[in-house]
Amino acid sequence: MADAVTRTACAKIILCGEHAVVYGRPAIALPLSHLRARATVAAGTGAFRINAPDIRADFDIVSDPTRPLSVLSRLTFEALGQSPAAAILTIMSDIPPASHLGSSASVAVACARAIAAYCGRELLADEASRLAFEVEKIYHGSPSGIDNTAVAYEQPVWFARGRPDAGAIIISIPQSPHLVIADTGVAVPTRVPVGDVRKGWEADPARFERLFDQVADAVTAARNALLTSDWPALGAQMNTNHALLQQLGVSSPELDALCDTARRAGALGAKLSGGGRGGNMIALAPDAQSADQLRIALRASGAARVM
Repeated sequence: MADAVTRTACAKIILCGEHAVVYGRPAIALPLSHLRARATVAAGTGAFRINAPDIRADFDIVSDPTRPLSVLSRLTFEALGQSPAAAILTIMSDIPPASHLGSSASVAVACARAIAAYCGRELLADEASRLAFEVEKIYHGSPSGIDNTAVAYEQPVWFARGRPDAGAIIISIPQSPHLVIADTGVAVPTRVPVGDVRKGWEADPARFERLFDQVADAVTAARNALLTSDWPALGAQMNTNHALLQQLGVSSPELDALCDTARRAGALGAKLSGGGRGGNMIALAPDAQSADQLRIALRASGAARVM
């Protein structure tokens, strides 16, 4: 066992395709490498302990076996073929929880990597992703798998579940888009809007399937625009996607207001990103100078944080 090791994992945003991705349609996710969760494992005594000062949590996996991070720790040790070590896992994160930036997936990937490194192994991206997905199911109920995939690979990904080519395909982007992310300041657990979409789909599957198909069309067009750096076309698909998410019932007055502000300030497109009802929206700027102007406008309109 190492004396102490630290591993990290990035945040993510959904560029297009959230919610519909749970129902087999494609989505595009991008990593946010400047926002990270950090996990450190150091020698300790007794049962494997988890300390997360950000959320005032301190527990061991024997006393609290059903906590998501207890489950993750046990699964990681099992995957390594080892019993839980007498050690302490400390977690710190830059990523606001319940903001739909992949906080839970990032923490899970960082923790799995740190535990493995403490035991003398480095996890492959697909190994870390699979372990994190088990925890995502606890947090979110019926996740698509896109969050843990984008976080573990830390690459732009095209993700489709339940198809012959299901899974993540890494996208090679010739030029990065100028994206501005604004936080509504409203924290909403992803499982809430995901659960409400599920209820809507069960009540009126034909309507929701039509909306999901329209989202898939927008995602496909967005991918083509991303691969050719056609920013006006990408912005148009972002606007279309947001309108469809409004019809799915997962937007909010705060998200709509920030999207409207961004468009008036020169954004080529704007949409909510992630679960919705709160959390973050993203806006596409034509260039770096325009991105600065968008940042100022969004902040002035009441965004809690702008990146």
